[in-house]
Amino acid sequence: MISNQILQNTIDGLKNIARVDLCVMDVDGKEVAYTTDMSNCSKAAVEFAGSPADSQEIQGYQYFKVYDEISLEYILVAAGTGEDVYTIGKMVAFQIQNLLVAYKERFDKDNFIKNLLLDNLLLVDIYSRSKKLRIQTDVARVVMIVESANGKENNALEMARMHFGSNSKDFITAVDENNVIVVKELNDSDTNRDIDKYAAGLKAALVKEGIKGARVSYGTVVREIKEVSRSYKEAKMALDVGKIFFDERDVIAYSELGIGRLIYQLPIPLCKMFIREIFGGKNPDEFDEETLTTIYKFFENSLNVSETSRQLFIHRNTLVYRLDKLQKSTGLDLRVFEDAITFRIALMVVKYMKYMENMEY
Repeated sequence: MISNQILQNTIDGLKNIARVDLCVMDVDGKEVAYTTDMSNCSKAAVEFAGSPADSQEIQGYQYFKVYDEISLEYILVAAGTGEDVYTIGKMVAFQIQNLLVAYKERFDKDNFIKNLLLDNLLLVDIYSRSKKLRIQTDVARVVMIVESANGKENNALEMARMHFGSNSKDFITAVDENNVIVVKELNDSDTNRDIDKYAAGLKAALVKEGIKGARVSYGTVVREIKEVSRSYKEAKMALDVGKIFFDERDVIAYSELGIGRLIYQLPIPLCKMFIREIFGGKNPDEFDEETLTTIYKFFENSLNVSETSRQLFIHRNTLVYRLDKLQKSTGLDLRVFEDAITFRIALMVVKYMKYMENMEY
């Protein structure tokens, strides 16, 4: 079904061209869109709807039927008589009928893509419906997810459609109230860097329109339409994992999640057991701010003592003292690669546990 706003914009534009007032009514004679009030034509429109005629002139107005396939959808009323008004009315009715077909096809494609993303289709149905909807099945695609803040999902959906609107091969939809999904068709020459540019461009377009706080994630490239749901699941995981371990980033790819992807799939009881085994009764996030800053800067500089002390503006011996103190309290020497890896994973596990606990509340 076409929205009333689309109908209104259509007949406003056609009225400006043809200089003829128009009104679109439903089969009950209720005005849906009009360039001038024609409520006085309501009774005649209802009677015309029940007649076998496809067009009719009644008391200075031309009436036309607009069908959605074989079902009568609208009555178009054009003010005036004569051959010119009749021709204009037929053209407008034809235009509205084409809009019905286009929007119905868009709805069918939207419905198909939603079910494809959610794995609600059998393999045979995927290919048969793709053929019916004229959707190519063997091209490269990637799924992006846009999560907007402050309840602006509808705005984000429209902005995404405007941003990618020039390419009819892309599909933009929503499978829930929080996220907008973009199934982006790629060129053979597109690389991961190009995909990142597409995602960053979408993020920038949202910000430009006042939709701040949006995050964009995307999965890996798939080359068969049956694999689109996998890219969607990857993008969804990237969105969740990105909030935990890459909270400073607005655009995140599934391929960039690293070990965070593995930690995200661990059960919480197993995480708690791991932390107890490594630190005993002490929780690594209980360290003071100075110690945590030292740890993260040490990791950031690939366990390089000299560079870390330089960036922290402290003497090398001061850094060594802090590392020795940390070793005494945890049993882990961050200057030893294996211990550093264990400590780094433990910090990520704790971050994941805290995030999941907050989600429960």
